[in-house]
Amino acid sequence: MAKQLQLSVVVPFLDEAESLPELYAWIVRVLEEAAISFELILVDDGSTDASWAWVQEVAATDKRIHGIRFLRNYGKSQALHAGFLKCEGEVVCTMDADLQDSPDELPDLYRLISAGDYDMISGWKKKRFDSLLFKNIPSKFFNLVARWVSGIKLHDFNCGLKAYRNDVVKTIEVYGEMHRYIPVLAKKAGFNRIGEKAVVHQARKFGQSKFGPDRFIKGFLDLLTLWFLHRFGRRPMYFFGLIGSVMLLLGFGFSIYLGIDKIFVNPSGRLIAQRPQFYVALTTMILGSQFFLAGFIGEIIVRNREHKMRYKIKETIGLNSNANM
Repeated sequence: MAKQLQLSVVVPFLDEAESLPELYAWIVRVLEEAAISFELILVDDGSTDASWAWVQEVAATDKRIHGIRFLRNYGKSQALHAGFLKCEGEVVCTMDADLQDSPDELPDLYRLISAGDYDMISGWKKKRFDSLLFKNIPSKFFNLVARWVSGIKLHDFNCGLKAYRNDVVKTIEVYGEMHRYIPVLAKKAGFNRIGEKAVVHQARKFGQSKFGPDRFIKGFLDLLTLWFLHRFGRRPMYFFGLIGSVMLLLGFGFSIYLGIDKIFVNPSGRLIAQRPQFYVALTTMILGSQFFLAGFIGEIIVRNREHKMRYKIKETIGLNSNANM
């Protein structure tokens, strides 16, 4: 029986032709010195430079290197998902391709997971080499809110350097921009043993960041989405139906009050349709009905949905191309 592959390293990248050769040599040196059997899965998220040509060249001589190439740019979450579907190591590590994550951390991350005490280890860039105003301060605020909403006590949710048991990455579904919240997705899936390790962070050596300032707005909205899905994702009627029912009852009750007032209290007064309160009651009932219907439709969707990742792979190297993506 073939020995279980120990480690899969998944690296999504976009236009990193300058960084990839150095990253590859660094990863190979570190893992060979640590005597850890590994595969390196490089996921090209629609690069327009020479990145894929380099992957093809190195994969032809090193069978531990596998490549996945998207037809166009789909985003980091989809790239990670594609790599997770293909990885075979008992431990899976992810890292960015820009050389800001140090491959020297990989052996320690592997040992922490393989020891069996954790389902997942998240890196913590304790000392960052990024812009103080545009990255460090917003990142601290973002992580503070993420800790408060999710209840997971991590300092750095968005660190690209993470390690997982294989069954964790095979269970969770990373979609949209949810790569920032993989610990939250893991916890939601039932993997509660989540740890943290301070890791070395380095200044970017080549190129520039592919993420703009809007990532914090998107990140906050994604966090609200996760919170809502965690609380009401399986039973949306509990949220929308409750609000709709309350609004319907309030509007209906207010309408009855207006009718009683017109018939028994002030029959010679203005018509009900001439009173502003009538339109408040009518609007409340309409909105209540819409909320209730939203909850009802949500329940139908939840019971019939099938999660399908929306990306198209152009070609792969060293992997089973027939597997469903």
